[in-house]
Amino acid sequence: MPHTVEWKVRLHLFEDDEGTTKARVVVDTGTTALTGHGAAHCHPADTNVPEIGDELAAGRAMHALAQQLLNIAERDIEGVGAPRPSTRQVAGWFL
Repeated sequence: MPHTVEWKVRLHLFEDDEGTTKARVVVDTGTTALTGHGAAHCHPADTNVPEIGDELAAGRAMHALAQQLLNIAERDIEGVGAPRPSTRQVAGWFL
C-alpha cells in the first residue's frame, strides 16, 4: 500500500556577538515537532569564512535531529514486537 506524507523542515542560522554560529533545525511531521541544535566557532587563527560556520552548525543540528529520529524509530520498531537490533544499518528497517 503506497504511503505519502510531507514533513516540513526549517533551518535557522544565526551568529552571536562572540562569533559563534548557531543552528536550529525543526522538523514538523504534522503530529509532532522535533528540534536539533548545532554550533560552530571559528578559531581565532583561522580565516573567517561564514559559510563554513553555517555548514558546520547546520550539519551538527541535522545530525542531532537525525539521531532523535533514529531513536524514535527504534522505539517504534520495538513497540510493534520486533526485537531490538544489535547494530545500526544505514538503509532499510534495520537500525
